[in-house]
Amino acid sequence: MSALELWPIGNCQVSGLIDTSGALVWGCVPRVDGDPTFCALLRGPEGQDAGTWRFELENQVSVTQRYSRNTPILITRLEDERGGAVEVIDFCPRFQRSNRTYRPVAYARIVRPVAGSPRIRTVLTPMSGYGAQLAPTTRGSNHIRYLVERNTLRLTTNAPVGYVLDERYYRLEGAQHFFLGPDEAFDGDIEHQLESMLRHTGDYWRLWVRGLATPLDWQDAVIRAAITLKLCQHEETGAIVAALTTSIPEAPGSQRNWDYRYCWIRDAYYTVQALNHLGALDVLEKYLAYLRNIVDDAEGGAIQPLYAVSGGREIIEWEAPDLAGYRGMGPVRIGNAAYYQIQNDCYGQIVLPAIQAFSDQRLLRIATKEDFASLEQVGEMAWKTHDQPDAGLWELRTRTAVHTYSSVMSWAACDRLANAAEFLGLEDRAAIWRERAATVRKNIDEHAWHEVDGPDFDDGGAGGHYAATFGGSQLDASLLQMVELRYLEADDPRSRATLQAVQKALRRGEHMLRYDSEDDFGLPETAFNICTFWLIEALHRSGEDEEARRLFEAMLDHRTQSGLLSEDMDFETGELWGNFPQTYSLVGIINCAGQLSRSWRDWR
Repeated sequence: MSALELWPIGNCQVSGLIDTSGALVWGCVPRVDGDPTFCALLRGPEGQDAGTWRFELENQVSVTQRYSRNTPILITRLEDERGGAVEVIDFCPRFQRSNRTYRPVAYARIVRPVAGSPRIRTVLTPMSGYGAQLAPTTRGSNHIRYLVERNTLRLTTNAPVGYVLDERYYRLEGAQHFFLGPDEAFDGDIEHQLESMLRHTGDYWRLWVRGLATPLDWQDAVIRAAITLKLCQHEETGAIVAALTTSIPEAPGSQRNWDYRYCWIRDAYYTVQALNHLGALDVLEKYLAYLRNIVDDAEGGAIQPLYAVSGGREIIEWEAPDLAGYRGMGPVRIGNAAYYQIQNDCYGQIVLPAIQAFSDQRLLRIATKEDFASLEQVGEMAWKTHDQPDAGLWELRTRTAVHTYSSVMSWAACDRLANAAEFLGLEDRAAIWRERAATVRKNIDEHAWHEVDGPDFDDGGAGGHYAATFGGSQLDASLLQMVELRYLEADDPRSRATLQAVQKALRRGEHMLRYDSEDDFGLPETAFNICTFWLIEALHRSGEDEEARRLFEAMLDHRTQSGLLSEDMDFETGELWGNFPQTYSLVGIINCAGQLSRSWRDWR
C-alpha cells in the first residue's frame, strides 16, 4: 500500500485529504493555496497529533473506506474488537441555494453508530502560521472557535463540546454532526441542516457525472479522475491548480519538493483538454474566463508559466521552518520560483484551449473578433520566441536551451490562430499566421532533427530522430506529443523513429522517465507518470494497441484505493511519490481510456 493513500474531498473552494485512518491530514483555508490549517501530512512521523481532525474508535481493529458513488463524499467505517462500528461521512458542501452555488470554506463530518456500543473520541487540532502553533480556542454552548490566523473557524456540533475539547472517549449513541466553517452563527438545527447538505451535495455531483461523455471501458477510473480534476479548479476565478499539496518529494530525500497549489498554464491546458473530451464544459468556460484576465493583464503579451489562483503574478518561494515534511523529508516549500522562469510553451497552451470558444455553439459565451485580436497578442509572443532559449516544460533552474516541445507549441499556436482567423473570415490574418506556422515548422525540422549514422534502433529509414533541443542529441518524453499536437502523423517515419529512440533511452519496464540527463538535483530517480501515459497514447497511435492496453492496465493497478495517482512513481517498487492528486496523471487516465476503450456501439 502506498503511503500516499489519501482520499480527496472538496467543493471547488476548499479541499482536504483524508488518510486511511479517516483523519483529515491536509486542508488549507480559505483556499487551496492558503495556510494549511490541517498539515499533519507534512509534520513528519512524530507530529501526527497536531494539524489533524480524526475520530478514534476505542479498541479499533479495522478500517474500510469508499466514496459514495459518483461523488467526492467519503464514507469511512471503523470497527472495534467487540463488534462495535461507526461510519464517518466526510464532505464539503456544494449545491445550488438562492440561485447561486453554495460552496463555503467548510468541512462537514457526520459520525453514525452502525453496530454494537462504540466509544469514540474526537481529536481536532487545527494549526496556524504554516505549522507554527496550535490554533487558540474559545467555546460556546454548542460551538468552538479556532483562532486560525486571518481565518477564524467555528465548529458547530451536537456532540458534547467538553468531550471534544478534552479529547475524551464517550459512547456514541446517535448520529453526531460537525460543521467546521466560517465564524458565523449556524443557521438552523445542525442535524437537519447537515443531513440536507449531504443530500444536496450528493445530488449535485451525481448530476454532474451524469452529464459526462465517458468511454465504455474503465468508466469508474475515468469518473473518479474527472471528479478529482474538477476539485482542482478554484471556481471563484476559474484557475486550475496542478495538485492539492506542496512538497511531497519526487523521490525519497531528493530535495525535489515543490509547491503545486498554483495554476500552471501548461497543466491547466491538459486538464481542460481532457475534461473537454468528456463534455465537462463548465470547467472549460470558467478557465477561459481566467485566461482572458491573464491575457488582459499581460505586459506586452508576455505570459508567466504559472499564476496564483487569484491571478496574482508574484509567487515568492520560501521554506516553512515549522513543518518537518512528508515522512520528515523536508524542506516544505511555499510558493514557487518557477513563476519568473521563461517557458515559451505557455503561449501555445493559452491559444489551444481558447480557440474552441470561437466555434463551440454549446458555450454560453462565444468568443468574438475582439477576443481574437487579444489572443493574437499571445500568438505574437509565440512567434517571437519560437526559436529562443527557455527553461522548458521541465522547468530547469540553472540552464536554458531552445526546447523542441516549446517550439512545437509555438507552431501549434500559429497554426490554430490561422484556423480561427479563417473561421472568422479574417483571410489576411489567416495568411499571416499560416506563413508563420510554416516558418516555425521549417526551423524545427532543420534544427531539432538529429541525424544518426547506422542507428541501433529501427528508424524506418528516417535517418535519425527529433531531439529534445535545437542542435542537441538528447531525448525527452515530450517528443511523444508531436503527434498529439498534429505536428506529425503517426505513420510518419520520423514519428516512428522518434518513438523508438525515446523508448530506448527513457523507458524503464512499464514506466517512462521524462529525461535521463542530470539536472540541478542530479539524475531523475523516479518515473514521471504523465510520460508513461504519453507513451501509451503514442503506442496506440502507431498501431500497438495490445502493448498500449497492457501498460494502461498496469498503470491503473498502481492507483491508490481512492482511484488516483500522484506525479511520480518508483519504477522498481511502484511506490507513488510527488504531489497528490496530480492533474497531469489524472489527465493521462482519461485520455488513454478514451483512446483505448471499445465503442459504445460494441455494447449496444
